[in-house]
Amino acid sequence: MPLKPLAQMAEEVLRTADGREKCALSRRYAADWFAARADGTLPEIGTASPPDFPARPEKPELKDPRGVPRRRPGSPEGRIALLHAVAHIELNAVDLHWDIIARFCNVKMPAGFYDDWVKAADEESNHFNLVSDRLEALGSHYGALAAHAGMWRAAEDTKDDFMGRLAVVPMVLEARGLDVTPGMINVFRSAKDTDTVAALEVIYAEEVGHVAYGSKWFHFLCGRHELDPKEEFHRLVRTYFHGALKPPFNEEKRAEAGLPPDFYWPLAEETPKRPRGSPG
Repeated sequence: MPLKPLAQMAEEVLRTADGREKCALSRRYAADWFAARADGTLPEIGTASPPDFPARPEKPELKDPRGVPRRRPGSPEGRIALLHAVAHIELNAVDLHWDIIARFCNVKMPAGFYDDWVKAADEESNHFNLVSDRLEALGSHYGALAAHAGMWRAAEDTKDDFMGRLAVVPMVLEARGLDVTPGMINVFRSAKDTDTVAALEVIYAEEVGHVAYGSKWFHFLCGRHELDPKEEFHRLVRTYFHGALKPPFNEEKRAEAGLPPDFYWPLAEETPKRPRGSPG
C-alpha cells in the first residue's frame, strides 16, 4: 500500500482532536515515514490545507493565562497541576511539529528537514504519553484542569513566515524548556517521585535535539537567502515574540543545541551580570 504524502499525514494529525489518538496517529505516521526512508525511499511531500487551529478535545477548558489558577508545586495538587501544564505544552508541541510540515510544504527543503521534524513530532507524542501516564498514575488525567489558551499564538503569528516560525518556536519557546525543566525535575525528585523524574529526564534530553533542529534549519535558510543569522533571529523574535526573553538561561544546553549567548542575551529583559574580576 503506497504511503500517503507527508503533508497529508501531517494535516490528519492536526485534525485529530483526542490527545491520545492524535499521538497514536502521529507515532504511526512517523514509523511509516522512517520505514520508507530505511528502504531508501523519499516519500512524496505533497500539499496540505492545515487548519488555523488544530483539533482539540472538549477538555481541558482553555483560559486566558491570567485565569489559570497557580498552585504551589510543594503539594501533591501543585505537582499534578505542573504535570498537567507540561502535558498541555507537549500536546501543542506535537501539533507544532506537524504544522510546520503541512503549512510550509510549498518551500523546497532537503530530505533531512523532514526527517528531523517527523522525528521530533514522534518524540513529542511520546512525551505527551509519558506525562499523561504520570497524571493518571497520580489519580488525575489530561483535561482535568484548565489550561493556557495562548499556546498556539506563536503558530498563528508565524503562519505565513517559515523563518519566523523556526526562530520563535524551537529557538525561543522550546529553548525556554531547556531553562525550566531542570527545576521541574528537582521538584519531583524532592517529592521522591522517581517515575516522573524519569519521564522528565527523557523530555529534557530530547528537547535539546528539537532546539538544535530549529537552529540548524534556520541557519540553512539564512544561508539560502544570504542573511546574517544573528541579525535575522533578533529581527524575527522582536517581530513575533511578545515580550523579552527571561533569564536565567541554561547556557550549556543552549550551546549544545546551537544557540550561542549572543543570540538570546540581547533579547533578554535584563543584561547579564558580569562576574567579579571579568574584563570590561
